[in-house]
Amino acid sequence: MEENVKSLYEKWKIATENDKELSVDLSGLTEEEIFDRFYRELDFGTAGLRGVLGAGTNRMNIYTVARASTGVAKCIVGNKKKVCSVAIAYDSRNNSELFAKTAAAVYAANGMHVYIYPELMPTPALSYAVRNLQCDAGVVITASHNPAKYNGYKVYGDDGCQITETVAAQILERIKETPYFEEIPSFEILLGEGKIEYISKALTEAYIADAVACARAAREGDRALKVVYTPLNGAGMRCVTEALAKCGFRDITVVPEQEKPDGNFPTCPYPNPEIKEALALGLDLMQETGADLLLATDPDCDRVGTAVPMGDSYRLISGNEMGILLLDYICREKSLQGSMPKEPMAVKTVVSTDMTYEVAKKYGVRIVDVLTGFKYIGEQIALLEEAGKEENYLFGFEESYGYLCSGFVRDKDGVSTSVLICEMAAFYKSQGKTLGDRMNELYTEFGTYRNFVDNFAFEGSVGMEKMLGIMTSLREDPPKAVLGHRLIAVNDYLKSESVSLETGAREKIDLPKSNVLKFVYDGGLGIIARPSGTEPKLKIYYTVKADSDALAEELVQSLAGKGGAFASLVIS
Repeated sequence: MEENVKSLYEKWKIATENDKELSVDLSGLTEEEIFDRFYRELDFGTAGLRGVLGAGTNRMNIYTVARASTGVAKCIVGNKKKVCSVAIAYDSRNNSELFAKTAAAVYAANGMHVYIYPELMPTPALSYAVRNLQCDAGVVITASHNPAKYNGYKVYGDDGCQITETVAAQILERIKETPYFEEIPSFEILLGEGKIEYISKALTEAYIADAVACARAAREGDRALKVVYTPLNGAGMRCVTEALAKCGFRDITVVPEQEKPDGNFPTCPYPNPEIKEALALGLDLMQETGADLLLATDPDCDRVGTAVPMGDSYRLISGNEMGILLLDYICREKSLQGSMPKEPMAVKTVVSTDMTYEVAKKYGVRIVDVLTGFKYIGEQIALLEEAGKEENYLFGFEESYGYLCSGFVRDKDGVSTSVLICEMAAFYKSQGKTLGDRMNELYTEFGTYRNFVDNFAFEGSVGMEKMLGIMTSLREDPPKAVLGHRLIAVNDYLKSESVSLETGAREKIDLPKSNVLKFVYDGGLGIIARPSGTEPKLKIYYTVKADSDALAEELVQSLAGKGGAFASLVIS
């Protein structure tokens, strides 16, 4: 075992002697386990901290949370000439409330006024609180859809968006200056002194009302819908069910095993609404009750997964498909109601489906592509707001099941989206259709699109070097043809340049630099390569277009995996 690791281990054993949980956690460890806990510190980036719960520098615990909070506080207070404030929320994960109160006490001790929710709340409610309370920052304790052993610490700016790379780097410098075992003040004492205050029920009610209002902008009436809902033992229960009730949806059945908050997620070890296994109980209940729709929100309720009946079985609606359904529905309703803005705009991430362009063209909507991360969608709303054109924003989405239909928050929102999905489903039900039927109609109109992602792991420093080498090779010499589809354009987000291979024309990409490459092939084939920002993986996103499901599936099978038509050319 390395000397530094052993020294840190002994120091933590002494420092946590009076902390029963962490002291027990450090006992009886193997050398390999000790090394894993202390060989590095948790990374701090634009998504804050995320890691496995436990004692150690490479774990989520009250000391890593307190240290990060001190770094954030010093960065904010040092840049302001006024009394600063911060809003804090937390979800159902193990130790979330403890970490939230630890952070609150540290912020208050560093001279910031703290607003904290008195109960677990969705992540978008934190964005709402930051904006409405005019806070300088926000924090939400969550690890999103990760397994139960994880927790995390997301940081937001005064705009209600997650922090940028520049701010994250500034905060990291302050964190590095902070020792681990500074005394953590008493939350209760600071609460009694008024330096910490609970966020009022009125603000929560206002958030729910605004979530309903932005969703109901599409259509009134058509509430005859039978819904099964699961919060996946997370934070969505109160806000989603109240919002649906306020909007007139009464026939809501909640999956009983997943209704109450439980950070162990006993019925879905990987609580991710993108995957079928997490929805198993909901799917069973949907079929048992004859429901028209299954809604599932992830533990911090910023993302939504759905399924609809299909004969004797069901159909899962993908993130890209729901993005298309919602965009089409919003545009259609606004066009019919005469409420479409003069310069309508929708926003998607670069890895989301190219079918968006087809739908947008039909309605005269401008599509803005942004990098992966919902903060970039929030930035586009802010730019419209600064120009006095916020009404031009129609919708934003990312393929990983995140959607936002209004600028009232600046992060993906599972509450307003749940209401909007139900309104849309009820409307199509009144026409004798499911959301699956409507998606098939759109495929008939625009062509059948399929989207999927391949992940290729590259472990260790050698693996990282190889992954970056693949990106360099792709940048210098991309495959000129794949499955008979000819390369016609390359978007290089590191060089901030789009190049047409047909005309030689070059256009500037006005986005932050990022190591992402998009290859556009004729016939509707699109391929994007980017290293993961959180894992040692190369992610390759595919969009295929065909005249039928069968042909689209044939293309998918030809592309999928390491032996697929694209990956086999670039990954040895």
